Amino acid sequence: MAEVFKAACIQNCATDDVQQNIEICARLVTEAATAGATLITTPEYFSGLTTENGRIIPVAFSEDDHPVLPAFAGLARDLGVEILLGSVGVKAADGRVFNRSYLLSTTGEVAARYEKIHMFDVNLGESQNIQESATIAPGDTAVVASASGTKMGLSVCYDLRFAGLYRALAHAGAEILAVPAAFMKVTGQAHWHVLNRARAIECGAFVIAPCQFGTLVGGAQCFGHSLIVDPWGEVLADGGEGEGFVMAEIDLAKVAHARQRVPALTHDRVFTLP
Repeated sequence: MAEVFKAACIQNCATDDVQQNIEICARLVTEAATAGATLITTPEYFSGLTTENGRIIPVAFSEDDHPVLPAFAGLARDLGVEILLGSVGVKAADGRVFNRSYLLSTTGEVAARYEKIHMFDVNLGESQNIQESATIAPGDTAVVASASGTKMGLSVCYDLRFAGLYRALAHAGAEILAVPAAFMKVTGQAHWHVLNRARAIECGAFVIAPCQFGTLVGGAQCFGHSLIVDPWGEVLADGGEGEGFVMAEIDLAKVAHARQRVPALTHDRVFTLP
């Protein structure tokens, strides 16, 4: 693909109705493709999510039976675009669920899979004690995938707080960092913009971060504000609070330029801590 292309973030508020979520996001993907986007990303658990007493409960299926995959594989093929399915729930053998991202090629094939590594086990006070690991099985493998003529590092939501992961992805060749999320409103208001900008700046990479918005079934609130950030930390697009998509131009020459101006990736040193 060209060194300059358009990427889009879909922003939705998922319900427990998988077919409805698929229809909404398929429409938004089609609109983004019509507007010129060739790499289109969806949020974490965009196809179905509820919460209950601090438990995260995604709508989940086995991979072979998951209705999201054929629906969006066909869409990627028909539109001739790459689609990053931010994540969907995939049943694990132990009764929990994998929080799994899929990158679909322009032919509808699965080009990469990634399972969220870091679990959102936090106590934010005011009855917001969330234990993601109670229902979600963590992954243990970082993934850099070929996408849009470059390399894209995959991550999901809470991974955003672990800078070492993104450093490793950048050292492995990633020029784009994907951060699909269902970031909570309370933490999003405080940290979402600054963390995404920090990951872009410290890695000299584009960050593409589609995020759910609104109130989920069960009462949890998501922040929205899907972001596209350039390698110098400039916010190119912000989805605000509402359903839709945002889009921005990705000029890969900006990655080389940022890394040339501040070559921090070449300055890592081994050190000891007494």
